[in-house]
Amino acid sequence: MGERARQWLLVAGAGAAVGALSTAAVMRILSRSKRREGYVRSLLESNGVASGGAGSNVGTRVVATSDLLDDEVVSEQLTRNIQFFGMESQKKVTESFVVVIGLGGVGSHAASMLLRSGVGRLLLVDFDQVSLSSLNRHAVATRDDVGTPKALCLKKHFSMIYPECQIEAKVQLYDPSCEDEILSGQPEFVLDCIDNIDTKVALLAACVRRGLRVLSAMGAGARADPTRIRVADLRESSNDPLSRAVRYRLKKDHGIEGGIPVVFSLEKPKAKLLPFQASKEEETPSDYQIVPGFRVRIIPVLGTIPALFGQVMASYVITQLAKLDFQTEPIVNLDLDHYRILHHRLLEHEELIYGSAEQVLVDAEEVMYIVKELWRGRSARDQNLKDTGRKMWRSVNELMLVRWDKSKPAGVSNLILLKFNEADAHESTTLDQIKEEEPEFYNMVSRVLKQAEAEFAL
Repeated sequence: MGERARQWLLVAGAGAAVGALSTAAVMRILSRSKRREGYVRSLLESNGVASGGAGSNVGTRVVATSDLLDDEVVSEQLTRNIQFFGMESQKKVTESFVVVIGLGGVGSHAASMLLRSGVGRLLLVDFDQVSLSSLNRHAVATRDDVGTPKALCLKKHFSMIYPECQIEAKVQLYDPSCEDEILSGQPEFVLDCIDNIDTKVALLAACVRRGLRVLSAMGAGARADPTRIRVADLRESSNDPLSRAVRYRLKKDHGIEGGIPVVFSLEKPKAKLLPFQASKEEETPSDYQIVPGFRVRIIPVLGTIPALFGQVMASYVITQLAKLDFQTEPIVNLDLDHYRILHHRLLEHEELIYGSAEQVLVDAEEVMYIVKELWRGRSARDQNLKDTGRKMWRSVNELMLVRWDKSKPAGVSNLILLKFNEADAHESTTLDQIKEEEPEFYNMVSRVLKQAEAEFAL
């Protein structure tokens, strides 16, 4: 037998041995799956989905969560989490009870990852139904689920992913009248994924009053930049109309000024709310309201962003439940005094140059947008530098806002950030001179200010 033939026999023999081992391993897994088939079926039946139905709150099987990780299949399903957290920390997650209210693009993804991470008990609350237009962002819904209540849709799919989880689905709108029903049982966390201000404020106030840990999602619609998503205290969120409204209402109606962690985007919304357009002349927006009093609106949504909001929420909650010690990245605008200083400096400059500050059309929050979003915390003449974040405030004592076009008021789309000496030089020149002598700088500034004009036309 030649050398080449012997090599082929060795390879074939090794392949056969590996194949036999693999086959044996597969057969063991299949055998184990067969042994557990009846157990899994019983769990599915207890969750009301074995016969294909979406299920209800009646008949939800109460299972002990303290020993779930002793189960062979559960521990294998959660292997990566156990490796990451350690058995004891994962046990804290598995024994936890979490309430998720609002099960759209954000809430469905948050709930999905809580389930996949092994949370042992979930209460899912939403009054709405799956629609065709929600399929661009919902975590699990299919066309077959259109018209199904979102809570029951999630319960059906979740029971096939992790049947050991105790899942309760409530098809109802959260309001103060059902506070005891929804928030009883001492949940370890409540996730607020509601997009209606009245309901959101009522829920957050109830959680604070009851001493429950809550994480709230702010506006995810009309945004596109995944790198701008942050977790911070409600007081620190910016460029988000929903955050602003919630802060105002919580302070005004409940005396709550902060202390609530939120997921939000630093990005200013890229599109407006679209008007309702009925398909027939005789139809009205109220015909499409599932719950009376809720505003019918169309929010342009890039499906990936609410999904990321939900993923961020789930990650935050799971690590908190597991008691993983880490610090979220500080938001650059932690100290609003920086923006107030720049705002005050602008007022003084206007009085000095123009005799009054009456044409200053921005407040401290809009100064925050101009400084951070338009000029990245640097002089308009230093836009090629790469230092960002907290480093940008090292030069705050030498920066100021001045009008780009002196003939127009000091509004959002007519202010540039410059160093003191640059501001003096700018005041002594004209736009025509800049356009002629520095065309690249002129075009860059014009482009940035057009961006502000477009965004603040929302």
